[in-house]
Amino acid sequence: MGRLKYKRVLLKISGEALLGDASYGIDPKMSCNIASQIKEVAEMGVEVAVVVGGGNFWRGASASANGIDRTTADYIGMLATIMNALGLQNALESMGIFTRVQTAISMKEVAEPFIRRRAVRHLEKKRVVIFAGGTGNPYFTTDTAAALRALEINAEIIFKATKVDGVYDRDPVKYKNARKFDRLTFIDVLNKGLKVLDSTATSLCMDNNLPIIVFDITTPGNIKGAIMGKKIGTLVSKE
Repeated sequence: MGRLKYKRVLLKISGEALLGDASYGIDPKMSCNIASQIKEVAEMGVEVAVVVGGGNFWRGASASANGIDRTTADYIGMLATIMNALGLQNALESMGIFTRVQTAISMKEVAEPFIRRRAVRHLEKKRVVIFAGGTGNPYFTTDTAAALRALEINAEIIFKATKVDGVYDRDPVKYKNARKFDRLTFIDVLNKGLKVLDSTATSLCMDNNLPIIVFDITTPGNIKGAIMGKKIGTLVSKE
């Protein structure tokens, strides 16, 4: 086995990535695919934390645009992330990986509250920690939650797992001539308005020199490849 480039990472998984081929909710095949990739690197000794989105169940911004109070819509979205976290926890534990879910919204019957020192201790014991409930505040996305939690646990990098193999200058599904970027700076992302993380999360990563790799989670082995330092997806960094 080669040398690990990263020993503690935060994996950001969108709700849409958990959809797989389903039209709504969690595709069991996709959750197992993601869980098996996490298991692969966890068994290599990598400390893995995960932040999950909730877009496969609910999108707060879209609901707000359709007349639902924004704060209420965002709280519903936070609950959706908790459903995804529990689903992913089940997939991981069925494979023998010890997992803890921590939520930003108190829900002690189903998960631990987020406590930074406890989360770090779980990671040190090689448990996978799944952070759910976003930041616990409306008007902040799960991208911002990912950046915040990554900094709080001293992660070396954020892996943003999507259904696309990197960052493009335009939607590659709609435009066949879309150009993929191998590397970008945070300033490039902000100036070009590229959809890597939202602007708040991108600024937070830039201010704290926390790099991001965007890659396709549907390709088996991509998490391991990124952990080993292979050129996968798009790297976003300060320089």
